[in-house]
Amino acid sequence: MPLPPSRWAFDPTAWPADEAVAVGADLEPATLVSAYRAGAFPMPLDDVGPMVWWSPQRRGVLRPRGLYVSRSLRRSLRGYETRVDTAFDDVLRCCADPRRDGAWISEDIRRAYGRLHALGWAHSVETYDADGRLVGGLYGLAVGGLFAGESMFHRARDASKVALVALVGLLSSDGHAQRRLVDVQWRTPHLASLGVEEVDRADYLRLLPTLLEVPLPAAFAGA
Repeated sequence: MPLPPSRWAFDPTAWPADEAVAVGADLEPATLVSAYRAGAFPMPLDDVGPMVWWSPQRRGVLRPRGLYVSRSLRRSLRGYETRVDTAFDDVLRCCADPRRDGAWISEDIRRAYGRLHALGWAHSVETYDADGRLVGGLYGLAVGGLFAGESMFHRARDASKVALVALVGLLSSDGHAQRRLVDVQWRTPHLASLGVEEVDRADYLRLLPTLLEVPLPAAFAGA
């Protein structure tokens, strides 16, 4: 759904060398989409306001054709079913579970991404076991050829990885796979094992305009 212009401007040319590039603004849908289009994303710092906006100096990205699927992960794929946008709120709630190590998703963030999902901008990929139970998933924002991944969770072996494999499949379902990108914010050893690489912030920002011109994958275009 089209959004009105945001009253907040994100100007990468004015950003400091720090990874925290701005403080304040709001979490309205137009503000969030504007931030992603500029290369920033929100993440609370110590769960206090105002909101902090980030743009890592070394950005973790996954190119669809760079996904690495190990032999054990291939076996895991056969034991799960994946779906798209059938349990967004449940995925978001599981990702926000305060009992998780490094939990950072505040109630304000949950509400904001719930609104983005209702407007067709935020999406989830869910993993279900053989009994139909939600055991893993991820969510993020789809803007053109960019999928900005926000968080993922698992309650069974490889369930979050299976969701990521399914996401890459969605991004590769037409002829635009090489022009799309999954932004994972920061590369971790876990994500690196799946093929996530790092690019300098300047390179990421140069790449963004071409990503944003790419059509959405079919799975997200009809939301």
